[in-house]
Amino acid sequence: MPDLDFRVERAAPVPFGATPLMAFHIGVTNADPEEAIYSVALRCQIQIEATRRRYSPEEKERLLDLFGEPERWGQTLRNMLWTNAGATVTPFSGATTVEVQVPCTFDFNVAATKYFHALGNGEIPLCFLFSGAVYYDGGGGAQQVAPIAWNKESRFRLPAETWRGMMDLYYPNTAWLCLRRDVFERLYQFKVSQGIATWEAALERILPVPEEAVKR
Repeated sequence: MPDLDFRVERAAPVPFGATPLMAFHIGVTNADPEEAIYSVALRCQIQIEATRRRYSPEEKERLLDLFGEPERWGQTLRNMLWTNAGATVTPFSGATTVEVQVPCTFDFNVAATKYFHALGNGEIPLCFLFSGAVYYDGGGGAQQVAPIAWNKESRFRLPAETWRGMMDLYYPNTAWLCLRRDVFERLYQFKVSQGIATWEAALERILPVPEEAVKR
């Protein structure tokens, strides 16, 4: 019966997608290099291991919305589920590589987006938990199926710059903000009534002037 191991090797943004996509290249190795694997229906649960890195004072300030005051992080700082993804591994013997594409969002109502955006330099600690089914040659040309062992996982440190580069690729100099419908309608009416041309100008009219600008 197949005994597969998995290793996340690298990650890169997928260019020209309809939505932001991060491609993770995962090495797959079978304990028996001669065994014929017909295919693998691979599933990945990806967790953010937030406790596995240090944070600068600036990052801690940007993470207040997620974890609260740093003095309370002993109780509030926890790993988070990022997403679930899947891929089909094509026939191989011994070892192969599969690309798992993970849809990403710049919606700041999503905890993972808040976390990624808060980080400056450094890396994002991720843990991939693998599951699924392996279709293999059971002998005499008969196809058999076996589950992937429950304890198969791989850790990967995604450079924060890679995530920012992906968002810059899809949303250059832009961020998305999701508003409750009634709040949007009020903002829209303000924009129209004041004859303001852009949403940025409307928000700048409402927001207070930064102290640095006043001092100049």
